[in-house]
Amino acid sequence: MSRRRKIYEGKAKILYEGPEAGTLVQHFKDDATAFNGKRHEVIDGKGVLNNRISEFIFTRLNALGVPTHFVRRLNMREQLIREVEIIPLEVVVRNVAAGSICKRLGLEPGTRLPRSIIEFYYKDDALNDPLISEEHITAFGWATPQELDDIMSLAVRVNDFLSGLFAGVGIQLVDFKIECGRHYEGDMMRIILADEISPDNCRLWDVKTNAKLDKDVFREELGGLLDAYREVAQRLGILTENDNALATGPRLVQ
Repeated sequence: MSRRRKIYEGKAKILYEGPEAGTLVQHFKDDATAFNGKRHEVIDGKGVLNNRISEFIFTRLNALGVPTHFVRRLNMREQLIREVEIIPLEVVVRNVAAGSICKRLGLEPGTRLPRSIIEFYYKDDALNDPLISEEHITAFGWATPQELDDIMSLAVRVNDFLSGLFAGVGIQLVDFKIECGRHYEGDMMRIILADEISPDNCRLWDVKTNAKLDKDVFREELGGLLDAYREVAQRLGILTENDNALATGPRLVQ
């Protein structure tokens, strides 16, 4: 790993130069952060689970024709991805009221929204990723109107797929965050899904009990984060149900 050129390091992932032109290696760290990095722990095995859960989801999105940066998994912690120019937006799709929307609009957590809502946040840790409007995005040149249309179309397609996927295993998709990027192929450019999709950036509640199976377990100190992520992996068929030992890391279905 030390011989590879590091391109970028974030809270939960590191990007390295890829083996081929136009590719990167995305490495999943064990770091868990909350409140814009104010709370931080290292949880052994978290990166392995997020890598495999994200691989599982992106593989299926690719098969459905949703354009993503994912190429293939390289090992338990890394995947090969297409290099993209990240658009500085966090795109949040909400199906059920939770988190900041409850504070902003006085909604009771768990309230089913009249319809799915797409929100945009400007990616800037120093500003705490502020909520912004489409007018801000186009005025400041973060994305063009056509790119915004493409991003929203991707968000709707991903929401439809994830809602059905998780409902099939007894999990309610409350909300999730995605990031998108510009992928260049010669003179052609298109908007594709980037980053990851895992319990780190989805709110996932058990359908029967409303138990949280996502990073809110860490944010709200509700118990073992790894147990929640393992439960998601088990329900998706990635992690064998009888494997409870993490001394050497999760043993995952190949």
